[in-house]
Amino acid sequence: MVENNIAVFLDRDGVVNECIYINNKCFAPKNISDFKFINRSIDAIIKLKKKKYKIFIVSNQPDVGNKKIKKEIIFKMNAKILKEVKIDEIKYCFHSQTANCDCRKPKPKMITDLARKYQINLKRSFMIGDRHSDMVAGRKAGCTPIFIKNDLIEESNINNYKTFKNLFDATNFILKFDGR
Repeated sequence: MVENNIAVFLDRDGVVNECIYINNKCFAPKNISDFKFINRSIDAIIKLKKKKYKIFIVSNQPDVGNKKIKKEIIFKMNAKILKEVKIDEIKYCFHSQTANCDCRKPKPKMITDLARKYQINLKRSFMIGDRHSDMVAGRKAGCTPIFIKNDLIEESNINNYKTFKNLFDATNFILKFDGR
């Protein structure tokens, strides 16, 4: 492990890009035309990159496993992200919610696999997400979890986590907290 290798792991939908809200639930966009960045999310990632953080997206995308969207659309969304900012790597769990896979959050496998590959210091790293499963995955991996409070009614007790209304505010906290 390299002491300076600190990462910010990001959930995608509801953190980097806007959700499609249906009955107060956040759903991933299914069309590239619906894929829109949350205000200042790209600015936040650029800020973190300038301070030498590794940036990873780790996201459950069960619509692929449920045959509601093709991987090719997800990869087009990746291209849209990568056109705006350099992400070190993007990892997805494409399994359905009922699959008993090892990669679906709240299991920490996506995070720990990336940490091994890039020699990340997980104790100094952060997981930012808008779901309880993101917080659990981050905590199990050994990261500091940061909760993005959006318009969802989330079942988790968010009082257990640092909470911000968007990625930009969370980024300012990280930079102040970490002293970079």
